[in-house]
Amino acid sequence: MLEQRLYVNATFHTQWDGCPRATGLLARGEHIVALGTPQELRAQATGPVGTIDLGGATVIPGLTDAHIHTANYARELGAVDLRGAGSLAGALERICAHARALPDGAWIFGGRWDFNTWEVPVPPDQAALDSVTGSHPAALPSIDGHTVWANSAALAIAGIDATTPDPIGGEIVRTADGEPTGILREAAHAQLSGIMHGDAAGDLESQLASAQERLLAAGLTGVHDFDGDECRTAYEALRARGDLRLRVHQSIPATSLQRAIDTGMASGDGDAWLRTGPVKLFSDGALGSHSSHMGSPFPGDEANTGVEVTPYRDLLALVRRAAGAGIAVATHAIGDRANQLVLDAYEELAHGPLASPGLRHRIEHTQHLRPQDVARVARLGVVPSMQPTHCTTDITLASTLLAGRDLASYAWRSLLDAGAAPAFGSDAPVELPDPLHGIHAAVTRQRPDGEPAGGWQPGQRITVAEAIAGFTTGAAYASGEEALKGRLRPGMLADFTALGADPYVIDPGDLRDVPVRATAVGGVLRYRDDA
Repeated sequence: MLEQRLYVNATFHTQWDGCPRATGLLARGEHIVALGTPQELRAQATGPVGTIDLGGATVIPGLTDAHIHTANYARELGAVDLRGAGSLAGALERICAHARALPDGAWIFGGRWDFNTWEVPVPPDQAALDSVTGSHPAALPSIDGHTVWANSAALAIAGIDATTPDPIGGEIVRTADGEPTGILREAAHAQLSGIMHGDAAGDLESQLASAQERLLAAGLTGVHDFDGDECRTAYEALRARGDLRLRVHQSIPATSLQRAIDTGMASGDGDAWLRTGPVKLFSDGALGSHSSHMGSPFPGDEANTGVEVTPYRDLLALVRRAAGAGIAVATHAIGDRANQLVLDAYEELAHGPLASPGLRHRIEHTQHLRPQDVARVARLGVVPSMQPTHCTTDITLASTLLAGRDLASYAWRSLLDAGAAPAFGSDAPVELPDPLHGIHAAVTRQRPDGEPAGGWQPGQRITVAEAIAGFTTGAAYASGEEALKGRLRPGMLADFTALGADPYVIDPGDLRDVPVRATAVGGVLRYRDDA
């Protein structure tokens, strides 16, 4: 007989019209049997039932991070963290301290630097990095992950010098003499990224096992992961051992698309714990790296409209190939031109012989849209997969780089009003994988310090219910699992997040500080804060 658990002493916000609020939840095995009062539910239990007191918590459906890089996040927990460094000197000081704790010759990984916020906002170079790294090769991604800062040792290992040509979809930044500066954009850092994701980074399986505990403590019951094949392999091992404690929707990297097709892999394969998601394609880079593909040049850089990482004809061919094999497509697009081209590709697919109504195609980030493309997202049924804290982190950057442009930026309100169904995530480790931070950002469009007053472009703010939906029903719809996840109702998975305050009634400015009291996945508490 499946084990029964009755959760009591809580207010359950179900997002189910049949019972919007309840004071008890009865689970049998991994699924919800019923909601109601504890007295009603005890009468419905068949056989022994364990009772769990949630201590007066407010419970919402389990939160899913719809865009995260869990392998990168897990590995960076033990790497150098340059977030918040206010200057090049401050960043170098942290790198030097980290290097001293490493064995000779070990790689230095981590990074997440942002020169746009430094006292002197100038990109760093290999000479500066060489000055503090000694015998260690170093490859340090920028905050957005689209640029890598490498030292001389790392460049030598990658075989990059003055004679190395720029790859398609990438740039080796050079001095006036043609020598690499140590800054590698987009496809130019592919080889170093491979090293960062390989054996030199440590045992990924154990790193993910530890990282999932942090994700559960943040209130997450599931993730849509956008790391590579090594991440899928590690999760498969955890699942086989029974050590996977949160649900994973695992993407397919573009480089593995043909192998996935040849082996018959399709979106939706797997089970409720580990399921195959979409193939991840790239249309452009990132705003902070000046590599997002824009309709007009960046200010002060009139020759630069960003990077078209995948030329349109190649992008369209990949979209058709994937959809024809039953694989959904998730394409990274930041700039307005990139988003336009991705929508063009999806529209060509929708009107062609490979139209795929059963697949949920997505745009990852959907940050800056031409106003006329907002309605196209909804009309084509494309899922805008968005990360609310990108907006609040980027307020100063976007205000500077995009001033005077007619764009719908981080346009959650407009997309919802047009009929689209956003899915929300964090893009960790770019941002912290805390969904309460994302809910706060979506509702207030303010930084943690409460600025700017009233929120940045306040017309794009959304309600608490809509923000929570982005991490619940929106994420479930994006993965084609809306019959199992996103709501608390009989027959659905007993995944929920218990909070120490009611997000529907507190001051919106306090949303990011709401404590997570417990996280249940499959009817079992996987995390509990007993403080």
